[in-house]
Amino acid sequence: MTAILCSAALALGACGGGSSSSDSDKADTSSSSGAAGEAVAGGTGRILALSDPSTLDPAVLGNAAPTSAAIGNALYGTLLIDDASGKTQYKMAESFETTDEGATFTLKLRSGLVFSDGTPLDAEAVKFNWDRYKDPANRSTHLAEATLVSSTEVVDAQTLKITMVSPIPSFAGAVVNSCLNWIASPAALQKGAAAFDEDPIGAGPFTLESWTRQAELKLVKNPKYWDAPKPYLDSLTVRAVLDANQRLNTVTTGGADVAIDSNPQNIDKANAGDLSVNVESLNGGFFMALNTRRAPFDDVRARQAFNAAVDLESANLAVYDGTAEIPETLFTKDSPLFEDIPLHKTDPAKAQQLFDELAAEGKPVTFTFSSFPSTENRSLAENIQAQLSAFNNVKVEVKVVDYAQIPALRATYDFDVLVSSSFFRSPDPRLVTAFSADSPANLSGIKDQQLSDALIAGRTATTDAERKAAYGTVQKRLAELSPVLYYTRATFAAIGRPAVGGLQQYGSGSLLPEEIWIKK
Repeated sequence: MTAILCSAALALGACGGGSSSSDSDKADTSSSSGAAGEAVAGGTGRILALSDPSTLDPAVLGNAAPTSAAIGNALYGTLLIDDASGKTQYKMAESFETTDEGATFTLKLRSGLVFSDGTPLDAEAVKFNWDRYKDPANRSTHLAEATLVSSTEVVDAQTLKITMVSPIPSFAGAVVNSCLNWIASPAALQKGAAAFDEDPIGAGPFTLESWTRQAELKLVKNPKYWDAPKPYLDSLTVRAVLDANQRLNTVTTGGADVAIDSNPQNIDKANAGDLSVNVESLNGGFFMALNTRRAPFDDVRARQAFNAAVDLESANLAVYDGTAEIPETLFTKDSPLFEDIPLHKTDPAKAQQLFDELAAEGKPVTFTFSSFPSTENRSLAENIQAQLSAFNNVKVEVKVVDYAQIPALRATYDFDVLVSSSFFRSPDPRLVTAFSADSPANLSGIKDQQLSDALIAGRTATTDAERKAAYGTVQKRLAELSPVLYYTRATFAAIGRPAVGGLQQYGSGSLLPEEIWIKK
């Protein structure tokens, strides 16, 4: 998932942070302005998205702001969501509980749930979708989450028993942040991909009226939606606008009602104006991955020298005009897992000492920064190149690669430095995916038993104290080993016209369209 999200965000020039450069000023997730009072029913909402979907199959739609979360929520609804503190909130699910510390879970659905065609959304339907997400042939964006489940068993029409591969007490977070949260009609899916894209049947607040690929989705209110009187809007249109300036200008001038955004300059401008703004800043963020599989970064001293040489404030100014939020710690200060363990400290003297030490051993640091074509990514690579040019015994080249080359680079690990991401509200499974020794998505290739053990300990912890201790070890090992350099938080915003109310996100910037209303 991280590869897809990062590639999408970078392609759009939308890798971003919040409206400040430190966690102490981190924005909350509430709308800062816009329409107030009782929700008003009626009207059409026009949403600008960050990317176009290639399919409406919930397995492939990404449940995060840079991909197609709003479309997935509109068509399929949600089993669970979380609030700003990460606490689980129930939607189509009535409960999701474990009595054996995460070895098994019981999912209880609300009674009377139906798909938009009137057929029941029951435990059999959830089982069909969850089993389908586990099959690699279906190209699930959230295969990592789906394969945490060993088996599913229908207990009755409203109850599904889930048995895990290994105990994960915090598994609800994986459901919230993945396609496991979306249930489509098994009968509709069985008709094949083309037929499903023409008529995707879900139980969400909206149904598909028409889809012109690479142009616009038109959605209409689902009269069978379980949570009446929601949705408040009669209809919804969604189209992608890749240019950050165009997105904000279109909303400002009334050409759209809501823009999904992650560009820090846009968020900064929106907060300064009279727009309705809902901001969600996540733990982790976007990072520069240093390939530990080969020289020079197979030597920890080279990684530590890179980390100490880079001034992230300088990079922030060059790339985001100083508006991005720099992740000095892995978790934000309002996270229950926060530890004041800096991931990065600029120390030019230490950097030069390490560069000289490596050169004296016949290993001067020379590497290539593989940059994507986006303005932001090129600016970042060129800024790093310029910063390191001030040091002796280090040489940096910048190579711009096409987006089509990204999957091959990630699959073969044929790079020295490459931008990727690991952002999350709940750390599992994202951190395991990004840094566990045996994970194919471990882009840096770091192999450290203490780190891997701590990641699993965090996953299986049964108390808050155990969980915090485990992730404290994770943070310490990442700081010591320096396999990546986090340079900006992933901060997602829903920016609306002043007349727009009800902007609400969950998970990884996943917008809830049923909550949106427009003051007349």
